Amino acid sequence: VSSKPWHSRNRNYKAELASCRLEAVPLECGDYHPLKPITVTESKTKKVSRKGSTSSTSSSSSSSVVDPLSSVLDGSDPLSMFAATSDPAAMATTTDISRKKRDKDDNSIVGSDFEPWANKRGEVLARYTTTEKLSINLFMGSEKGRAGASASAMSEKVRTRLEELDDFEEGSQKELLNLTQQDYVNRIEELNQSLKDAWASDQKVKALKIVIQCSKLLSDTSVIQFYPSKFVLITDILDTFGKLVYERIYSMCVDSRGALPDHFSPENVNDTAKETCLNWFFKIASIRELIPRFYVEASILKCNRFLSKTGISECLPRLTCMIRGIGDPLVSVYARAYLCRVGMEVAPHLKESLNKNFFDFLLTFKQIHGDTVQNQLVAQGVELPSYLPLYSPAMDWIFQCISYHAPEALLTEMMERCKKLGNNALLLNSVMSAFRAEFIAARSMDFIGMIKECDESGFPKHLLFRSLGLNLALADPPENDRLQILNEAWKVITKLKNPQDYINCAEVWVEYTCKHFTKREVNTVLADVIKHMTPDRAFEDSYPQLQSIIKKVIAHFHDFSVLFSVEKFLPFLDMFQKESVRVEVCKYIMETFIKHQQEPTKDPVILNALMHICKTMHDSVNALTLEDEKRMLAHLINGFIKMVSFGRDFEQQLSFYVESRSMFCNLEPVLVQLIHSVNRLAMETRKVMKGNHSRKTAAFVRACVAYCFITIPSLVGIFTRLNLYLHSGQVALANQCLSQADAFFKAAISLIPEVPKMINIDGKLRPSEPFLLEFLCNFFSTLLIVPDHPEHGVLYLVRELLNVIQDYTWEDNSDDKIRIYTCVLHLLSAMSQDTYLYHIDKVDSNDSLYGGDSKFLAENSKLCEAVMAQILEHLKTLAKDEALKRQSLLGLSFFNSILAHGDLRNNKLNQLSVNLWHLAQRHGCGDTRTMVKTLEYIKKQSKQPNMNHLTELALRLPLQTRT
Repeated sequence: VSSKPWHSRNRNYKAELASCRLEAVPLECGDYHPLKPITVTESKTKKVSRKGSTSSTSSSSSSSVVDPLSSVLDGSDPLSMFAATSDPAAMATTTDISRKKRDKDDNSIVGSDFEPWANKRGEVLARYTTTEKLSINLFMGSEKGRAGASASAMSEKVRTRLEELDDFEEGSQKELLNLTQQDYVNRIEELNQSLKDAWASDQKVKALKIVIQCSKLLSDTSVIQFYPSKFVLITDILDTFGKLVYERIYSMCVDSRGALPDHFSPENVNDTAKETCLNWFFKIASIRELIPRFYVEASILKCNRFLSKTGISECLPRLTCMIRGIGDPLVSVYARAYLCRVGMEVAPHLKESLNKNFFDFLLTFKQIHGDTVQNQLVAQGVELPSYLPLYSPAMDWIFQCISYHAPEALLTEMMERCKKLGNNALLLNSVMSAFRAEFIAARSMDFIGMIKECDESGFPKHLLFRSLGLNLALADPPENDRLQILNEAWKVITKLKNPQDYINCAEVWVEYTCKHFTKREVNTVLADVIKHMTPDRAFEDSYPQLQSIIKKVIAHFHDFSVLFSVEKFLPFLDMFQKESVRVEVCKYIMETFIKHQQEPTKDPVILNALMHICKTMHDSVNALTLEDEKRMLAHLINGFIKMVSFGRDFEQQLSFYVESRSMFCNLEPVLVQLIHSVNRLAMETRKVMKGNHSRKTAAFVRACVAYCFITIPSLVGIFTRLNLYLHSGQVALANQCLSQADAFFKAAISLIPEVPKMINIDGKLRPSEPFLLEFLCNFFSTLLIVPDHPEHGVLYLVRELLNVIQDYTWEDNSDDKIRIYTCVLHLLSAMSQDTYLYHIDKVDSNDSLYGGDSKFLAENSKLCEAVMAQILEHLKTLAKDEALKRQSLLGLSFFNSILAHGDLRNNKLNQLSVNLWHLAQRHGCGDTRTMVKTLEYIKKQSKQPNMNHLTELALRLPLQTRT
């Protein structure tokens, strides 16, 4: 292959476009349409095995509308079929599935509107903590009874286990002292795990020992502040034990008939399971101490289902009466809470025992203020206001259980009974915490009256108002009472001296204020919060509550012009002095603005406030800021910039972009967004003005162009800069700013040598050449319509670009440089046409400027020949390097370029194409299928007008056969 002169063929773009259009075919109604249901042909194959013969296959097929994914739901998928096979594990699998379904059904007895205990567990553990040292009394029995475990007779085995239990209760005592709270929690978790391990190793008596000794810990109130958390930890162990016992007995009911039905009756339970169940109840009944006996029996309450239909309904009243024997009111109320919890899980319809627990509690309520409790508090140095909240988790739970789906009459009776008791603030708080919000809201003024009458010494009134406020956030009070309710509550709240008490209460009532009143009342509340939280920088200890207030205000004021007209809103934001918290608040405000702002805005109140907020986010960026955080901040700021519009006041719009550039210069995505916005502004200006005020418009467009030209160099990403130079140059060209367009294109060309070999894409290094190839192809498409500068030579931009491409250091095994040269040939061929494929309005491209001048065409041909020489030299180099596959692909690619853009009536170019065809097939590296399709295309094109010379070319292009 040797260098040949280039001759571009003349193109008739309109005729070529017409020939490429698809032929219109009328579509009848019954024909296929892509949106119609898919008809799937389903084939079913059956294999029939015969003795002494191979399997025969019978097949049937049917056409129907079938969802391809539905088969996974009908049990015919491979995994379901495998699970259904009759293997030794099948019965265990069936039992496990039945148990899961049974658990689901049992849990669904109580509706989703009932808040489960699991939701309260974490809050209790977090709230009731202590720094005092704790202790655990472990009653460790000896192991002498284990020798009898191998006895064969059942009676002997039972007697041995009872002896072990007796031995446990009479065994030695081990006390763990001076435990921190975390040590205590770890030890309880170890006991829970020991319980599971003992059960798994069939040491049922050991498991029972662990449960009993854990239950005994609930009688210890030596560190009284920690008691609610201790209750949570110990009852976790009791729950585990109850579940293990129930599942053990249930598994014994599985026989040849399968597992028990979901809603079984005692008649379905076999004698062995019943005997085992009774044995467990007898063991528990033999526990001497009241508290462990009560808790352990309550934990397996559900097992009564195996014995009798009325077992649970009979046990609940008896267990309720047992609690009367517990003298300590705190221990007693938590025992009632546990019984109510178990009762709601297994028999929520049995309301009588729930109500009995409540009314029993009311009868013993006065014990809280008795001498015994007071002496205990003095001994431990605990004040009454710190002691009474310890009852709240248990009382709230009892009240919640009783009030669930309870009739209005019962709730009213309960409220009246509480009202009659003296010092009833604790009860009142639990009523407001547990009863339905609608019930409380409708009687708001009654509750306010009761709160006023409460004694302040025991249970602070602000906690009662907080509980009332939580209800009013969920349900609306009578409209006529709303202002009076706010005034009564705020009278108490604003007098609070302790900032933490104040903010905990104010946080709740802010939502009520936002929900029912105007910005004037909200402003008053915010001003009061600022007044209370600013002295001694009290706000530093209350950032979560202050954040909550901001979120509640914003949630009710989606109109940001109203929000920012609230005088104290921005001063409220100034209390967020900790940078991380301040940035989070700003992010939330911007997210809400972007989500709810429907129309672009130019409101100065909104713009000034949000510019300040965005500036706060921007200034938080430093060298340690993560890339994800930068992207998030940039996204929010860009969302704000997009929503700002001054209509046809283009100068004001540009001024806004200039100010934004100075404020957000450290976030590259924001600068990129600003450049795109300014480019759109320039295009919109020209479109709207339509020639009016042409000088002023031109000056404005030049200002936009200058903005982009100044901003782009400050960007870091090399391809970001290249693409923006190209885009901005295109905008300048579209606005007839020719010298500015040239400046952009020259800047892009001068930047290409700086492109590194590898670039970072999403944290990974990638070769840059594919991205450079894509950019240059786009650049060539623009250079076609860029007119030459009168003071520079012909095609000076193309020449400069070719010099840069020639000097760029390309990868050794890369052909991208040659692919770029091939694209340059396409460009030069298009530039030699009498009329270019596309133009820009009011911009004379080189086809108009030169008008087919022979000197211009001669310069064009010289460039083509220089580029061809580079391509052919590279093809020769590939032959030397034995890169034959690459040589074949590039040869065929160059052949296709000549076919598309060259004038093959020229004998030398015709011969070059034939040589390239042979080169592509040399050494058997050519893709025969591609070659066949290419030859078919040439034969088809030869039938077009003025293309008959391709007929002769096709005869000279043989297809290589492979043997």
